[in-house]
Amino acid sequence: MKTLTQLHADIDTRVKIIRDNQPDWLCRQGCDGCCRKLAAVPKITADEWHCLQQGLMALTPERFQQISGEIAALAGQIARPVICPLLDKANGACLVYAHRPIACRTYGFYVQRDQGLYCKDIEARVSDGALSEVVWGNHDGIDHRLLALGESRELPEWFADWQRDDD
Repeated sequence: MKTLTQLHADIDTRVKIIRDNQPDWLCRQGCDGCCRKLAAVPKITADEWHCLQQGLMALTPERFQQISGEIAALAGQIARPVICPLLDKANGACLVYAHRPIACRTYGFYVQRDQGLYCKDIEARVSDGALSEVVWGNHDGIDHRLLALGESRELPEWFADWQRDDD
């Protein structure tokens, strides 16, 4: 089975193809609409969590403390939408971009059968007849590959276990 590293490379290839063919593509640093309107608390695999841990450990202690509080606050959060705790809200950028989960890497570039898994701005362009030449990534295939990586848990669960292990 392909590893998370291979999955990242495959996604990066699809994203690069779309961006190269669409120089005005909406999904880029500063566009944080999806990060501010998550439908649910993020669920990630153990492999994604280990990757994300690397990004978290590279943060300054102050930033890590801030994010720790925001991740903990997500546990049991019912209100929607959810704002990603890894978002630098001041500049619209991911604080752990190179270590972000698969859902973040695919959003705006992959679609799933019978589901609109891209932002309203992209959806509006598609409805207006634009982007007809885009070869979207297959999110069903991504989900299948993620299942092969093992269990998925909500971000606050992984984080809480990690913090308990450090105590």
